Amino acid sequence: MTKEKKVRAEDLAKGQRAISVAEFFEKNRHLLGFDNPTRALLTTVKEAVDNSLDACEEAKILPEIFVQVKEIKKDRYKIIVTDNGPGIVKKQIGPIFGKLLYGSKFQVFGGKQGRGQQGIGISAAVLYSQLTTGKPAKVTSKTSKKKQANVFDIKISTKTNEPEIISSSTTEWNKDHGTKIELELEARYVEKRASVLEYMKETAVVNPHASFVYIDPEGQKLKFPRVTDKLPKEAKKIKPHPYGVELGILQRMLKETKARSLKSFLRTEFDKVGSGTADEILKNAKLDGKILPRLITLEQANFLLRGMQGTKIMSPSTDCLSPIKAEILQKSLESEYDLDFAYAITRSPSVYRGNPFQIEVAIGYGGELPKEGTISLIRFANKVPLLYQQGACAITKAVTSVGWKSYGLSQSGRNMPQGPAIILVHMASVWAPFTSESKEAIAHYPQIIKEIKLALQEAGRALKLFVGKRKKAQLAKKKQEMFKNYAGELSISLAELTSKKKEALLKTILKVAKEKYDAVQIEEEKKTKIKKRKTGAFRREK
Repeated sequence: MTKEKKVRAEDLAKGQRAISVAEFFEKNRHLLGFDNPTRALLTTVKEAVDNSLDACEEAKILPEIFVQVKEIKKDRYKIIVTDNGPGIVKKQIGPIFGKLLYGSKFQVFGGKQGRGQQGIGISAAVLYSQLTTGKPAKVTSKTSKKKQANVFDIKISTKTNEPEIISSSTTEWNKDHGTKIELELEARYVEKRASVLEYMKETAVVNPHASFVYIDPEGQKLKFPRVTDKLPKEAKKIKPHPYGVELGILQRMLKETKARSLKSFLRTEFDKVGSGTADEILKNAKLDGKILPRLITLEQANFLLRGMQGTKIMSPSTDCLSPIKAEILQKSLESEYDLDFAYAITRSPSVYRGNPFQIEVAIGYGGELPKEGTISLIRFANKVPLLYQQGACAITKAVTSVGWKSYGLSQSGRNMPQGPAIILVHMASVWAPFTSESKEAIAHYPQIIKEIKLALQEAGRALKLFVGKRKKAQLAKKKQEMFKNYAGELSISLAELTSKKKEALLKTILKVAKEKYDAVQIEEEKKTKIKKRKTGAFRREK
């Protein structure tokens, strides 16, 4: 029997090498939402639109976004997304579209609310496009009406994660400023749930300050006009909160700080830490505030972390958040759906793991919504629709944990409620805890689920008022109709007893019935107005 030759460690080392992040995602594109042709199409549109919305808002421009999906041939489409944003300077076009993990949104320490957090999105779409068609992305961008537009054909080097500029030129473009990206890719177009059309409609609801035009593969043009001319409140960057820092991050902060003492480090690098709070942390950690931060040992860093966690510190600042606001959210929901009733609530900010977040809920009822079947649930994080992995999301968990029978909807156990209703839930956060890089579901943090549930219950109480009023009105109407059916016979009997004409008696009976029904209606309106002032419940007038 031949003895097998042993493999030496030196031989194994020859086969080992580092790979770029682009090469990693080339082989693991499912992590970014490109695991099948249907999702790839939607993800590409989503990433391009996210970029456009962010660019416009950062430049304080009311967004005007054009989206077109063109069918080139079977299972191959061209995506075109154009915006009126500030444009991109020439030297940044290549890295923004041709390099993964490149951008201004990724914040290691602290941060502010934003649609993208990893700097992967649009460049991942470029990578998927070149992998499936071999074609580069075409980017046209203009920063001023006095300048020509720059046009780049871009690919990504998967070996180096650097942009490959296939060609570059300038051209006239009939826009003062803005950016257009064109991508050709293998994809499949659907018109059901989780479609591009549904994404556009939902994006319009939570971005009421933006106007959208969408042209589908059949050439049909759909317009989603803006509901408000007010830009959302600008989110401000905040420092990290002591409760949200882990040991490894704390060590890095200690090494990179410019502070010359540990006390100064606590005061200058963290949110809501003043002189008194810093002294309390140092006392709990049993550390000298004069120590140079970069000299802190691992053991001392552990003491410092425990000291921060054991000190009562104010909740983090919330001006890093930019909610939609209840009034605008309700108006936006009504603009996209024909409803009999709509209500919206914006909760006060809360905190999970030191990260501020805010929950908003809107609910619609009746109108065009189907009377039978499960309600429609629309989930959002930082104004971006979450169209997949509904069952894995904290929002779904919160919705199913509410007892909807108490609020006028049908429900079996802890399943999704049923009835003619639509529920919208939006989470705004500096750092939304997604379950994966594809950003399709929110992780099950108890504090997040609790806040969503509280918002849903308030919306449910408003719905209960409306449904109760409607049922009472329907019952009164039914009684009136029944009374009308017997009015003829009653008038004949009364005519025989009183010797009066039955026609006059019938007229009087019907008048009394109508007055009684109208009185019930007026009384219900008064009750609704009183409750409306307390809860903000809204009934759309027909």
